[in-house]
Amino acid sequence: MKYIDGPMPSLPPVTLYQPPTRPWGTPNLSPFCSKLECYLRMAKVPHSVAISDMRRAPKGKIPFVSIGDELMGDSQWIIERLESMRDEPMDHWLTDGQRALAHVTRRMIEEGVYFVVMASRWDSEWTSTIQREAFTKVLPGPLKWAFSLIVRDVRKKLRSQGTGRHSREEVQKMGVADFTALSQLLGDNRYFLGDRPSTIDATVFAFVSGAMAFPGASPTRDYVRGQRNLREYEARMKAEYFPELTE
Repeated sequence: MKYIDGPMPSLPPVTLYQPPTRPWGTPNLSPFCSKLECYLRMAKVPHSVAISDMRRAPKGKIPFVSIGDELMGDSQWIIERLESMRDEPMDHWLTDGQRALAHVTRRMIEEGVYFVVMASRWDSEWTSTIQREAFTKVLPGPLKWAFSLIVRDVRKKLRSQGTGRHSREEVQKMGVADFTALSQLLGDNRYFLGDRPSTIDATVFAFVSGAMAFPGASPTRDYVRGQRNLREYEARMKAEYFPELTE
């Protein structure tokens, strides 16, 4: 599978490694995979997409990429590396204040919202069953039997990180508060920081889409679905950068 739209001078071949499924109308099961693929499409980086092999993942996580002969992990480090190779980075037009806002917004999403989203997907047998249907499509055959161990491991990590120590009601309250802030910051902008896309849009889109589309009901999901500007933003980004998901 390829998405190529426009040249990027002097860039070695780029391959994105991630799970192949697009569950619930989202770009990927992992919001970080959605984020990175969205960036590649926004920045018009010629690339191919291949199924991930975790034995090759530099940081033991997805997504990861090869840039020429170099394997690289972590979606943000990858974006920053590719941006440094561009003649005109996507964010060249941002003011210092906008760069600061983008930075703190991304950190809120990736270090806060992410764990709320994960808790929402794994906090009950019902939501774990929804996850099972998506996960087993990408797990190697010998590992499909071990899904219960994956559930246990995810919940252990959530507890170790801290989010899993709160009640479901407390976790959802945090999620609604974070998305309230995100909705207020977005306002009526076409893109997060105005009339032009920037790299922060890859993160915002990935997590809004992931929270909105998950079939398991939660106060956080219902709040996101209820915000007109978040719904319209998600629809615009999807239509522009993932038109195949709108068909």
